[in-house]
Amino acid sequence: MAYRSVFLAVLLGTAMIVAALLINRARPSFEVNQPTISLVRASGKCAECHRRETAAVVHEFELSRHALKGVTCLDCHQTAGGQEELDHRGFKISKQLTGANCKQCHPHEYEQFLRSRHAAPAWAAVRGPEDFSAEQIQFSEQFHPGAVNRKANMLAICEGAGAISRGCTACHDVGKPNQDGSIGSCTKCHARHVASVELARLPETCGQCHLGPDHSQIEIYHESKHGVLFNAQRKIMNLEARPKELKVTDMPVPTCATCHMSGIEGLKVTHDTTERLSYFLFAEHTELRPTGQQGQLAMKETCAKCHTTPTIERFYTEAITVLNETNDHIKEASTIVEKLRVDKLLTPVPFDEPIEFLYYDLWHYGGRTAKHGAFMGGADFVQWHGYYEVVSKLVELKRMAEELRSAHQTPRQDRPADDKPETSAVTQPNSFTGN
Repeated sequence: MAYRSVFLAVLLGTAMIVAALLINRARPSFEVNQPTISLVRASGKCAECHRRETAAVVHEFELSRHALKGVTCLDCHQTAGGQEELDHRGFKISKQLTGANCKQCHPHEYEQFLRSRHAAPAWAAVRGPEDFSAEQIQFSEQFHPGAVNRKANMLAICEGAGAISRGCTACHDVGKPNQDGSIGSCTKCHARHVASVELARLPETCGQCHLGPDHSQIEIYHESKHGVLFNAQRKIMNLEARPKELKVTDMPVPTCATCHMSGIEGLKVTHDTTERLSYFLFAEHTELRPTGQQGQLAMKETCAKCHTTPTIERFYTEAITVLNETNDHIKEASTIVEKLRVDKLLTPVPFDEPIEFLYYDLWHYGGRTAKHGAFMGGADFVQWHGYYEVVSKLVELKRMAEELRSAHQTPRQDRPADDKPETSAVTQPNSFTGN
C-alpha cells in the first residue's frame, strides 16, 4: 500500500512538472527571454521593453564595455545641455543623441575631435558655412583656415539634392552641426550601442568613407604590406585593448587608427586625426600644413615602433618626390585651364563644360590617388591609378584646349550673322555624360 502511494505521488509530480514545462514552452518568447541579471542591473526597465521590441540593440549593449562597467541606458540617453526632451514611457530622455552626450564622460576625446577635419570642415566641404554659428566657424578656422568659411561644393550642387543627401552627407555628416550646439556624432566610428574601440580600429570602419577614386585609402591599405599582414594576423590581434595600454603585442600590424590616433607603447592618444599629418594631400596643389613639421615628427615617432630611422626617412623622401612631381603635372594642367578662363573661352559657371570635368578628374582622382598611394605604400595606386591617370588626362586636356582655341579663332565664313556658332567636337552631348 505504501509503495503504491509513493508511486502515485512520483507519477503525479512528474506529470505536473512535464505539464509545467509544456505550458512554459508555449508561452510567448518575450515572456521567456528575459534580460540577464547583469543587464537588468545595468539598464533596468529599458532592457525589459527593448528586449521585446528592438532585441539587437540590447544584445549589442550587453557586449559593450559600457554594460560591463555599469553604465545604464539612461546615462547615455538623458538630455545634455540644449537638447530637446522626449517623454518616453515615464522616462525623460533626449530626442536626439549627439556628441554632446558622449562628451559628458569623454570630454577630452570630444574636444580633440572638434579640432580635427572630421569635425566642422567635413560638413562644410559639402554645405559650406551656412549651418554653423559664428562661434563654431571662428573656433574651427583657427585650426583649419578656409576649411569652414568656404563656398558650398559646386559639384555636389550640380549633381543635385539626391546625390547630396544619399551620397555626400552620408559620410560628411560626421561633422554636421547639431541643434544642441555640438558637432558630429561619435557613433560614426564606434557604432551606437556596442560603443566599440575594436570597431573604430578596423580598417573597414574608416573605409566606409575613405574609399573610391578620389580618396582610395582603404583600397591602398589593403594593397600595402600593412594591409596584407593585417589580414593574415587579424585572428591573433587584440583590437579591444585599452587605448592607453595598447602594445605592439596587441596590434603588431598597424591599421588606420594605429598610425593616426592610437597611443601605442605610451604614445599620445588623440581623436584629432590631423595631428600626425604633414601635407594637404587632398588639395589640388599640395602644400605643407601649418603644423606640418610637428605632424611629420609625430607620425615618424609612430613609425619608429616598427621601423628603423633610415627606412622611415627613405620612405618620406620617396613619397615627397611623388608629391612634388604630381604638383608639377597638376600645375601645368591648371595653368592651361586658367588661361582659357582669362581668354573667356570658358564660361564662369563651374562644371558646365567637358574640359572642367576632365581637369577635375586629373587632379581630384589621379593626383590625389598618386599622393595617397605614395604615403601609404600602395605602388599600383601611385602608378596606374595615379600617375598614368594624370599624364594621360593631361594630354587629352591639351588637345581639348587647343580645339577650343581653334574653334574661337576660326569662325565659319559662310554662316549668316544671326546664326549660332556650330558646337565643337569637345562640346557635343556624346562627349560628356549629362549634357
